[in-house]
Amino acid sequence: MHILMVLTSHDRLGDTGEKTGFWLEEFAAPYYALKDAGATLVLASPQGGQPPLDPKSDAPDAQSEDTARFKADPEAQKALAGTVKLAEIKAADFDAVFYPGGHGPLWDLAEDAKSIALIEAMAAAGKPVAAVCHAPGVFRHVKGPDGELLVKGKAVTGFADTEEAAVGLTDVVPFLVEGMLKDSGGLYSKGADWAPHVLTDGLLVTGQNPASSRPAAEALLALIAKK
Repeated sequence: MHILMVLTSHDRLGDTGEKTGFWLEEFAAPYYALKDAGATLVLASPQGGQPPLDPKSDAPDAQSEDTARFKADPEAQKALAGTVKLAEIKAADFDAVFYPGGHGPLWDLAEDAKSIALIEAMAAAGKPVAAVCHAPGVFRHVKGPDGELLVKGKAVTGFADTEEAAVGLTDVVPFLVEGMLKDSGGLYSKGADWAPHVLTDGLLVTGQNPASSRPAAEALLALIAKK
């Protein structure tokens, strides 16, 4: 079971002068859920190397058992520091792909031609794709094998407008995940703000927020087990 995890390389939070990147829990929780299930993991990002960490995800109130495990795991830290360039990745080498969130993906992965082509290749090959929190934004320009937008007609979720408003970034992000999914024809639904909410539709798995990270990875593993 070979699973690819794709992280952002973008570290600027719009014009705020603040930093962004990937969200630690949204990487650590899926990383260990997949690894503990026996998966061989490869980490990639548009630029390769160390992806930027959203500093807010490293705050004390954002920690979990999985983030604590990561901070005590030199092997995982080394893997993260040496992500492969996305341009070097081939969909044929993997059984599934998982996209952790954080605000970063809205700027780079959502528009990245290599990422778009990767997801389209996975979908065409009948392989599962998962994304959590802001990462469903990566589907913005992705088309399915039928030529329609990948999320059209599919039950999907992602970071809710109410959650974006709560963190005060509605007017900072390049687009709102909830609105984009709806505009793309997705059948969007959400649970309570900050509570786990994961949807599986066909080979597509989406999670709403950080709390959905581990459940989304578990849903991805369930799809792989069926194949």
